[in-house]
Amino acid sequence: MNILITGIHGFVGSNLVIALKEHHSLYGLDIVAPEKEGVVKTFSWKDFEPASFPMQNLPEFDAIIHLAGKAHDTKNRSAAQTYFDINTGLTQKIFDFFLESAAKKFVFFSSVKAAADSVTGDMLTEDVAPAPVGPYGESKIAAEDYIKEHFILPTTSPFGYSSFEKEENERYSDKRVYILRPCMIHGPGNKGNLNLLYNVVRQGIPWPLGAFENRRSFTSIDNLCYVVEGLLTKEVASGIYHMGDDEALSTNELIALMCRALERKPHIWKMNRGLMEFCARVGTLLHLPLNAERLRKLTENYVVSNAKIKAALGIDRMPVRAEEGIVRTIKSFSNIKVNN
Repeated sequence: MNILITGIHGFVGSNLVIALKEHHSLYGLDIVAPEKEGVVKTFSWKDFEPASFPMQNLPEFDAIIHLAGKAHDTKNRSAAQTYFDINTGLTQKIFDFFLESAAKKFVFFSSVKAAADSVTGDMLTEDVAPAPVGPYGESKIAAEDYIKEHFILPTTSPFGYSSFEKEENERYSDKRVYILRPCMIHGPGNKGNLNLLYNVVRQGIPWPLGAFENRRSFTSIDNLCYVVEGLLTKEVASGIYHMGDDEALSTNELIALMCRALERKPHIWKMNRGLMEFCARVGTLLHLPLNAERLRKLTENYVVSNAKIKAALGIDRMPVRAEEGIVRTIKSFSNIKVNN
């Protein structure tokens, strides 16, 4: 297959190149265009201006993977409009190109944050009514909405499709569109949001929130690449798919895994929950680092169901267990620290 990957020089893009280059011809689309092993050519965004679609001397792509976007800024320093310009605007541009092109498959990397900032109930599934909080999630759901406005995804409505939707389905009947919502992605070379916790553990600082048995889902880069290749090579219905490892992990389990990778003994303090919640409320009033909102984020459950994507691919399990993926990631960073 000829596959175009936007944001090819990022963490996920670089790993997809490694996973796909042996059996496919890969092309990039990015803001920078250095040569990259396994990539035939990297284009710039100006090569994909709408006016140039019919005239541009581009290869005939079989599939497009849209990774390019602005990542979530945990320090909240980015202007809100920047997220919409990049996450929504670039998606509109490349999806318009896809609809006019001969490409048959389009994979859009959205995020679980487009669906929900926090999880109500046991786990987050695809049928949740999207309720993003903040410009990152809002810009991602706006991009999803644009795709759904121009390509009719399978419906579960008892009323079926409208006459317009039926016409659109017939027009693009040979195309498949996948909106992928991964939870936190990590892998060797990228700890994702594990960074803060990793630094606490590495410095030997005791973890005082051991009494909170919260569980979170993660996405190993190996599992993510496996799923993307499955979407490209198997006959899978268009739709929205959540992505995560099979097992959710508690913060205490994460710390134990990090300590195992670092060959250290974990220091987990199970301080009284009521006391910690009182301290957090005081922290909110006094503007201290530990406040009620930060405590909620550190101790909330965020479990994501991957049942739909596994059923679509015809598999029972992801190839890499959550624990195995976390250990690989942490070992890669502990090695970097030692070597430097």
